[in-house]
Amino acid sequence: MSTERFSIDGETAIVTGSSSGIGRGIAKRFAADGVDVVVCSREQENVDPVAVEINASDGPGRALAVECDVTDREAVEALVEATVEEFGGLDVLVNNAGASFMADFEDVSENGWKTIVDINLHGTYNCTHAAAEYLKADGGTVVNFASVAGQRGSPLMSPYGAAKAAVINLTTTLSYEWADDGVRVNCIAPGFVATPGVESQMGVSAESIDREAVARRIGTVEEIADVAQFLASPAASYVVGETVTVQGVPQISEERDV
Repeated sequence: MSTERFSIDGETAIVTGSSSGIGRGIAKRFAADGVDVVVCSREQENVDPVAVEINASDGPGRALAVECDVTDREAVEALVEATVEEFGGLDVLVNNAGASFMADFEDVSENGWKTIVDINLHGTYNCTHAAAEYLKADGGTVVNFASVAGQRGSPLMSPYGAAKAAVINLTTTLSYEWADDGVRVNCIAPGFVATPGVESQMGVSAESIDREAVARRIGTVEEIADVAQFLASPAASYVVGETVTVQGVPQISEERDV
């Protein structure tokens, strides 16, 4: 079996929230496959090292670092314009930028609620809306990021879960609307992933995770990048409007006699 259709060599991608963690991993994976990638985050000094690392590697893809707050529409439009000016177009948009905090619902202030929804949901809207013209020009792909918290809820993360649930619904709706324009829209809902943030909270190092082990509930950044590359590639040509849950062994409630 040929693996050629799993490649996205020669395309141009924007990966938001790519200064670290999942976004950084996807950007590096794409560039190693020959994708010219625009990496962005709210602070230029945080995203510059990612572009430097990619451009110094042996991979064929080039990287451009752009400072961008996805909640700022003007900044998002400038991001898309910089991408097109540098690389001539846009084929893949990965809406990875996100944020969350933990608190009981009654302790979530209106500002806290709006901030989380703004980053996770409105940021996805901003980037996708601003990139629409270029994605439709030659049949692009959108990979949104939700979370298992948006599929089944998560205690102490009500604004995050609500925003991610909305991203899942947006994915389904937009995939229908844009199908006739040749644009595939899909979504990834990760469970626990050993990003630097999760490692600091849970004390689990990515190096200690055995990817061959099936019985686990924490994954690696590389495993999420695998799925992102698949969804962006021609191999996923018949995958439209889906949310792919990447969480390892599911949690199952067993009914017992009492």
